[in-house]
Amino acid sequence: MSRLFGEVHRKVQDEQGTRKLADRIEEIACKTEIDDDAKAFIESLDMFFLSTVDHNGRPTVSYKGGHTGFVQVLDAQTLIFPVYNGNGMQLSVGNMVANADIGMLFIAFDKPHRIRLQGVSAVSRDPQLLAIYQEAEFVVKVTLSELWQNCPRYIHRYTRESQSRYVPVAQCQTPLAEWKRFEFMQDVLSEEDARKAQDSGFIQVEDWMAKIKAGAPDV
Repeated sequence: MSRLFGEVHRKVQDEQGTRKLADRIEEIACKTEIDDDAKAFIESLDMFFLSTVDHNGRPTVSYKGGHTGFVQVLDAQTLIFPVYNGNGMQLSVGNMVANADIGMLFIAFDKPHRIRLQGVSAVSRDPQLLAIYQEAEFVVKVTLSELWQNCPRYIHRYTRESQSRYVPVAQCQTPLAEWKRFEFMQDVLSEEDARKAQDSGFIQVEDWMAKIKAGAPDV
């Protein structure tokens, strides 16, 4: 029995003559434990892509970023990652609460490499987990289902210029997202964010968009 392929996959593989190739790749690459190499790679990254499914069965993918090592491998079956302050929509969190099955793509662009992981998520506000991450609103614990390394040949090479100044760090006040400084957003912000916006001063949408178009690093 395949862990990855269903009847539709088999039909397409047979049409393309790739069933044996697919079986060999699954045999070699598909893992049910996070080994030392996978752990080292995952914990060397400062971003990944998260796939969840919403209440209508629609898939969505979001980018998650933090400081290097913000995804922590606890053991061969378990990893955790933080959810920081966002736009309040709680799409990823809400999706995971309703449907715990998720996908994660870990990818490095400087030395092309990637790992795909599927698992079962549990969204937590356990104080012990929250204490691991500065200003995390939630911590997600993921129990591994499968992971496998993908061929890196189509990964374009990029290098990182800098990490985001918005990732929370100890002994440093985290800047408020600039779009939360729009005047028309003030009546829907939390009290804390509204206070920060008042202290920082309001900004105009046109100025913010101009900074984005100019590639400003601090937007």
